[in-house]
Amino acid sequence: MKVLGKVLGIETSCDETAAAVVADGRHLLSNAVASQVSLHARYGGVVPEVASRQHLLAIVPIVERALSGAGATLKDVDAIAVTMGPGLPGSLLVGLNLAKALALSRGLPLVGVNHLEAHPYALWVESGGEPPLPLLCLLVSGGHTELALMHGHGRFQSLGRTRDDAAGEAFDKAARLLGLGYPGGPAIDRASRRGQPHHPLPRAWLPGSHDFSFSGLKTALWRYVRQEGGHPDDLAASFQEAVVEVLAGKAARAAAQHGARAILVAGGVAANRRLRQAVAAASPVPVLFPSPALCTDN
Repeated sequence: MKVLGKVLGIETSCDETAAAVVADGRHLLSNAVASQVSLHARYGGVVPEVASRQHLLAIVPIVERALSGAGATLKDVDAIAVTMGPGLPGSLLVGLNLAKALALSRGLPLVGVNHLEAHPYALWVESGGEPPLPLLCLLVSGGHTELALMHGHGRFQSLGRTRDDAAGEAFDKAARLLGLGYPGGPAIDRASRRGQPHHPLPRAWLPGSHDFSFSGLKTALWRYVRQEGGHPDDLAASFQEAVVEVLAGKAARAAAQHGARAILVAGGVAANRRLRQAVAAASPVPVLFPSPALCTDN
């Protein structure tokens, strides 16, 4: 479905309550996000029931803020878009139910959006032109790590995915093990800038596959800390290097193998400084990134 005009988008797949107004599919008029990071930090990760209850409190004010930021009201909206999954069921229900109610009350089209496909499209609302196709999409977030070849709008070919932990989940667990706090991705990134990646941690290359695996690396870090010790900053740098080396290497190989004209890195972990450097260095084609503010759920 192609909808021209103003679209109100609603996102509640995990622990960010977000709404935005986009004009003609390309122009971001507003982007309102309420983060729950401080709420879940005490638990070291997202608690689903807590997240869904917080969405209930935040969703209406966030939608109102998005409309106000775009200088619009519901009367100016031509369609409602909403994340339909994947995500936490309780969190998704909050956004879905509000979106259905708004669409029904105004007689507007309701467009369900796949959360994973939405991450790459963050680039479309920022770039001045059309990214080249076929486009290799490396989606790296707290809940997902996937490689997909984008042939056209809505046409994605899955090439590989994580067999266990997502990269962002591995960062969270590593940061908790090293006492660096939550969320783990930014904490590992900050600590790694002060450390050196000299600890020998493994890389799971899974030959003959574009899949990923990070559970063994997480276990190796746990064993290394118990048996060898080391400064948290150096361990963080070593762990981060093990993750980004595999992500960058597999993305580069997949791009070359499938004739991609560019690589797009999206999702929350795409904001990681070292990942951006590593993919750009390894890639045989241009590498595209949304701005850090549009990498996380929004």
